[in-house]
Amino acid sequence: MTVSTETVVSVGAAPLEPADVVAVARYGVRVEIAPEAIERVARTRALVEGLADDPEPHYGISTGFGALATTFIAPERRVQLQASLIRSHAAGTGPEVEREVVRALMLLRLQTLATGHTGVRPVVVETYAAMLNAGITPIVREYGSLGCSGDLAPLSHVALAAMGEGRVRDASGEELDAAEALAAASVSPLVLREKEGLALINGTDGMLGMLLLALHDLSVLLDTADVAAAMSVESQLGTDAVFAADLHALRPQVGQAASAANLRAMLTGSPIVASHRDPSVCTRVQDAYSLRCSPQVHGAARDTADHARLIAVRELASAVDNPVITDDGRVESNGNFHGAPVAYVLDFLAIAVADVASISERRTDRALDPARSNGLPPFLAHEVGVDSGLMIAQYAAAGIVSELKRLAVPASVDSIPSSAMQEDHVSMGWAAARKLRRALDGLSRVLAIEVLTAARALDLRAPLEPAAATGAVRELVRTVAGGPGPDRFLSPDMEAVTQLVASGAIADAALGHAGR
Repeated sequence: MTVSTETVVSVGAAPLEPADVVAVARYGVRVEIAPEAIERVARTRALVEGLADDPEPHYGISTGFGALATTFIAPERRVQLQASLIRSHAAGTGPEVEREVVRALMLLRLQTLATGHTGVRPVVVETYAAMLNAGITPIVREYGSLGCSGDLAPLSHVALAAMGEGRVRDASGEELDAAEALAAASVSPLVLREKEGLALINGTDGMLGMLLLALHDLSVLLDTADVAAAMSVESQLGTDAVFAADLHALRPQVGQAASAANLRAMLTGSPIVASHRDPSVCTRVQDAYSLRCSPQVHGAARDTADHARLIAVRELASAVDNPVITDDGRVESNGNFHGAPVAYVLDFLAIAVADVASISERRTDRALDPARSNGLPPFLAHEVGVDSGLMIAQYAAAGIVSELKRLAVPASVDSIPSSAMQEDHVSMGWAAARKLRRALDGLSRVLAIEVLTAARALDLRAPLEPAAATGAVRELVRTVAGGPGPDRFLSPDMEAVTQLVASGAIADAALGHAGR
């Protein structure tokens, strides 16, 4: 997945692209509201204001919310009603949510507001855009969302800040009162009117934002997993014959074919692989599954990510609110805020991430075991018995993989009723997204340990040289981590290579040389 190269992202003319969300959330690209969006918003707001004057109750406009949906609210109390809704629902607790996640959910809520299906005034749309462009990031807490009626608590913290209440961080990261930050940016605090409180908090924006960020990161990590596997196959004297295109065509899984093609390309021209092609030199019949089946596992993860991307793109084309203003002017209650579609794929991805990390750790372990590494020293140590080499690096990988297996337990199969049994089945999609973010961090570290291990193993195959692609990765690793030799403080090397993995530098170095 690429990042938008636009200097401004337009909101309201068409559904946002995944790359647009990453650009605004992570890289601070500015947003602008399409003029036609403002016109749509003004038209539907006029409908809401007409219904506000109707003596008949209309949910979210002249009634209470949730279990209080049958309570009629007099016109003179409705401003208080909207403010009370936001203040009471801004009930998150725990650590602060990352800046990029908050910006993503703000942008995605802004996109829904700009559809004209929510009934807010144009000033609400303009205020959210102004906050994003000023770098004002409301402080959102980790716990509070059940993923149904959307991400209520996280979105309420954002709405509270737009009202000039609560705490935010400015563009420099300094924490301050929302009113102070808005004033510094010349943004007037919102005074919410009928329907607007609901419109600001009834959405799957938090979980969707985290899904889009995760898909962006996972695309890099799956390429890196192919790189790490190629380095392990090569350094452990495995065969590249099992990655032949005609073999993978017998099982036409799209992701599998892509990973196999990456492995073929990266191992092309490898003197190490060529050194044991002769059957009289290499008598092994087959490599272990962790080497031989890398494309099948990595490919399954790729296909899972593609399915998740399909769901995310559909969600980007959605207007999620309750009630909504239909194209023909009806105000209708609905259940589109339920997070199940997003929650499921977040859980699917956590399963795939755990398995990719698991097979990576197995490849690392093989490199350190002299009974299975085909001639490498135990733990790749310099002086066996005195030095421990990379023994404990594998421990770290094993510990992370164990945690990733726990994080792979689905959140979306759970449901705890809320709102006096009105909201009696919830998605837990926010929780699924939070654990996926942790899982991706774990995968990046496990892959970094494999790359660090395989780079040392390639060094130990001297005077034989690796392929151009894998050799480029080894040289990149050597810019931040030392090669074979006596034991040294290992943690800084692991952290430095993890940064190379997370930034995409490892994947770029290898796939660029391989022409991928």
